[in-house]
Amino acid sequence: MFTYIFIAAFGGGFIRGLVGFIKHQFSYKNVSFKPGYFIGTMAASGIIGLLSVWAIKEVGFTFSDAFSPALAFIIGYAGGDFIENIYKIIIKKATIYEK
Repeated sequence: MFTYIFIAAFGGGFIRGLVGFIKHQFSYKNVSFKPGYFIGTMAASGIIGLLSVWAIKEVGFTFSDAFSPALAFIIGYAGGDFIENIYKIIIKKATIYEK
């Protein structure tokens, strides 16, 4: 069961990274596609999703012992979004991408 939870968590973070990457591609003109950057972003986002689920699980917020892969996917997605917003608050910029 934990394998499915970790795969779902990585998938949630991966999807969050993909959404952010696509948003960046369409928000600015003349943005080139860099495969290395894309793969690095997706891997980092997946790992952030995985770590978010692991942290929630270790803290004990299991939501009535029903910690399913679907919940892990949602937490993985939200974890990436949370980290991005914390970063924006710390550096006081509206976007993490350079203009």
